[in-house]
Amino acid sequence: MVGITGGIAAYKAVGVVRLLVLAGHDVQIVATESALRFVGRPTLEALSRNPVHSELYEGVTEVRHVAIGQSADLIVIAPATANSLAKLAAGLADDLLGNTVLASRAPLVVAPAMHTEMWQNPATVANIATLRARGVRVVGPASGQLTGTDSGPGRMSEPEDIVAAALAAVLPQDLAGRRITVTAGGTREPLDPVRFLGNRSSGKQGVALATAARDRGAGVTLIAAHLEVPPPKGVDLVEVGTAEELAGAVARAAVSADVVVMAAAVADYRPEAVAEGKIKKEATGEILELRLVRNPHILASLTSGTLADSRPAGQVVIGFAAETEADDDALLAIAKAKVLRKGADFLVVNRVGWSEVFASDDTRVSLLDRAGSIVGNAVGDKMSVAHRILDLLV
Repeated sequence: MVGITGGIAAYKAVGVVRLLVLAGHDVQIVATESALRFVGRPTLEALSRNPVHSELYEGVTEVRHVAIGQSADLIVIAPATANSLAKLAAGLADDLLGNTVLASRAPLVVAPAMHTEMWQNPATVANIATLRARGVRVVGPASGQLTGTDSGPGRMSEPEDIVAAALAAVLPQDLAGRRITVTAGGTREPLDPVRFLGNRSSGKQGVALATAARDRGAGVTLIAAHLEVPPPKGVDLVEVGTAEELAGAVARAAVSADVVVMAAAVADYRPEAVAEGKIKKEATGEILELRLVRNPHILASLTSGTLADSRPAGQVVIGFAAETEADDDALLAIAKAKVLRKGADFLVVNRVGWSEVFASDDTRVSLLDRAGSIVGNAVGDKMSVAHRILDLLV
């Protein structure tokens, strides 16, 4: 459940709701009357895909003033104004949000937002101390631009930081102390200074895996090749361009990784020669012929090649295979042959096509072990699939 109170930072609550929904969560919103003066009900309902609750005396027959809190797995209040923090600390329940919090045993996360003087006021300091003593998680505030020309501590944390802290309150920390390297995106092999050979990978699945591993306590290195989505905060980001650059980054990161997840789409070939200047069609005529040479096989280098001897004991390597085969049995046969040939501990296989998976928020995968046996399937948005893969890994 996301609670929204009446401050100018309420516009950023839209981002909190959106990120939670994209992560596969059912989001109920309880907004104060003043919050709805900053953010419109239709916007919040469109993003959450649920009605917005604001009135204490609505839904009396279903005892809504306690039912929402009783059913919540997590409560996030963003923004949490000075007034709302004072009411929470005092245990007041004069509106629907106050009743919801008091009726819930779920973890409570608050993201304060107010002017610097209000944040530093002894009353607010005491209220925050009271809430923390009760186990409430406080995210921020950050220091930065406030309303008008004012600047200083009191700015609400960014939605990504709030969601990460919120999910950490409820997700199992079953990867704490582990180091995970994830590759994501698609490599590009230059033809000349303006052209390249590439692929259609957006990096969404790799970013979801890195985010999910971070939220479950792992230290994450994300090796990113031309992502079309923002990388998560709180990970070590290494940006690469070509397959050879990605191979070098993997070699450096894998020596200290407990798990390596090869989710990036890596070019199998690169041009034998790269033109120093733009290739002119007037010079090439109607046909341009290219000679391609094979790129290093990064996954095989980890399992049986040049990097195999430097792998830490017990390291798990997970490969990905995107195939266009339409028949399910044939698709799995291809995947089984690949995992046996590549020597990965696990292989995630999915079907792709002109209108399937690439840049989409949803996917369907099967997970095979090194013997080629299916040990799990997952379907849904890429974040929920990421967590399913990590569940099987654990």
